[in-house]
Amino acid sequence: MHMHAPIPPAAGQASGKPLPGEVFGALINLSGRRRFTSQRLVLYAVLASQQQDGAAAVAQEALALFRGAHKSLLTEADGLPGVFCPELEQAYHGKLQGDRSITAFADLAERTLRAIAQASRDSAELLAELVRITTPTLAILNQITSIYEEQAKLHARLMKKQLRGVITDIETINRQARMVAFNARIVAARAGQAGKEFSVVAGVLSNISGEIDEMVSAALAAAG
Repeated sequence: MHMHAPIPPAAGQASGKPLPGEVFGALINLSGRRRFTSQRLVLYAVLASQQQDGAAAVAQEALALFRGAHKSLLTEADGLPGVFCPELEQAYHGKLQGDRSITAFADLAERTLRAIAQASRDSAELLAELVRITTPTLAILNQITSIYEEQAKLHARLMKKQLRGVITDIETINRQARMVAFNARIVAARAGQAGKEFSVVAGVLSNISGEIDEMVSAALAAAG
């Protein structure tokens, strides 16, 4: 029987195991949360510098969510794979230096919020720098989110390809089962009364083949 190769690590695998679709959903959501909270963080840091009530607390909450999302995306834990493909490795630790830039953004935000809370003289300068690096940081976050989305699409395409391969194998086996059923009917017809058991077997195999045909049709429809 024809055997099908497993999905390669670069196409959505961690530790040699394919990633479930829901994991890709979680990764994309976390990456989106990181983008959203980066903007929320800067907005409320500005409002906190203007002494708006509750703004500092909202900024601190956004910073915690931002750091938490980043840690979850980089660390293999709680069902998430961490950095699971070469594209993400390059984005976080290679030429793009995403991890360094994202961590630097969070560290600067923390210093800025502390300075604002303490009414420090350098709070305005820190805030101006935080605002300045927001746009380039967002560009990095957008690039990395695109990688997660592309990996999810690639994974879906490969899973469909594998499903079609499995269906092909099932169809081959089903054709063989039909041949066995056909031969069993011939034997039953030749054996007369003594061939009744062969006739029963042939009928069961025919029913199974029909059920498999329906399953294959449904699977092909699902595979698109």
